[in-house]
Amino acid sequence: MSVIHQATFDYLRELAANNEREWFNDHKAAYTAARDNVADFAQTLLERLRRHDVISTESGRKSLFRIYRDVRFSKNKQPYKTNIAGSFTRDGRQRRGGYYFTLAPEHNLVGGGFYGIERDDLKRIREELGADAGAMREILNAGEFGRLYGMLRGEQLKTAPQGFARDHPDIDLLRYKQFYAARTFTEAEVLAPDFIDRAEEALLGLRPFFDYFSEILTTDANGESLL
Repeated sequence: MSVIHQATFDYLRELAANNEREWFNDHKAAYTAARDNVADFAQTLLERLRRHDVISTESGRKSLFRIYRDVRFSKNKQPYKTNIAGSFTRDGRQRRGGYYFTLAPEHNLVGGGFYGIERDDLKRIREELGADAGAMREILNAGEFGRLYGMLRGEQLKTAPQGFARDHPDIDLLRYKQFYAARTFTEAEVLAPDFIDRAEEALLGLRPFFDYFSEILTTDANGESLL
């Protein structure tokens, strides 16, 4: 079933208020039901994405992240995440970028992009943006990406990256260390029967963004293929 249930949000609220192992173990059945619900939703979303893209993620269930937090280096020692989230990986070196979703009371996102960018890839992206950011700006400000997302997100440098002047005309883009977009939804919107359609629309709106970066990262500065 591709509809998110109210019981899934109810469970996540209760988990946030009782984030400890004993409570979690006592309510394992409710956790399993919530996770199964999101896995079913993710499976439908994955099947729809595969009509338009090549995805290596095997199933909706395998797209989901673990509920357990890594608390080894965190001051927050709560053992569990209070959301259910997942991602879909595009297949092949020629297809860059990844899709993402997270569901939680008051924090629902659908989107994707480029998070942990390797150093050489980031250098290549900046090289391209520094030479001509016109195509990137057109994607961000026009078409489906602009309508659905409206803005670029990601961690940024506080100053200019090495090799670029602080007054470079595209310094606002060159400062980015990550490039991603996220569309937010209210709980009521997620619970609505058409949320699967809206989530699909949001993810498909990323394709021009993905295609632009994929072309950059699979060619050199002269446009020669690196594959």
